Amino acid sequence: MQRKFLRSKLHTVRVTSKNLEYEGSLTLDPRFMIAAELEPFESVWVYNLENGERFETYVIKGEWGSREVCLNGAAARKGEIGDRLIVVSYAWLSPEEIEAAKVKIVYVDQENNILEERTFPIRE
Repeated sequence: MQRKFLRSKLHTVRVTSKNLEYEGSLTLDPRFMIAAELEPFESVWVYNLENGERFETYVIKGEWGSREVCLNGAAARKGEIGDRLIVVSYAWLSPEEIEAAKVKIVYVDQENNILEERTFPIRE
């Protein structure tokens, strides 16, 4: 049996732009993707702290160093510029994988500058 665990989290990134006419996804500065160990087109959940919206989408690379967080397509209706988001990825783990698994959390400031990256074991 596999169980679902948090794998990585971008904590309180702010929406910098919206693009309703895009096919759909969440554009991120590649620095965020590297820090949170996210791959292009990987599925993520997005939680909007300002309005309570929660939705699933996938990430695409934005411009390096831009601090970009852009809601695209239908997701553009789920938030406004300046909204704080939590972006998370999950992993399905077997009992054997749980022992070695770690969670990566990336904290940012109000201008989307990475402040800290922390790694936690699922089991201690």
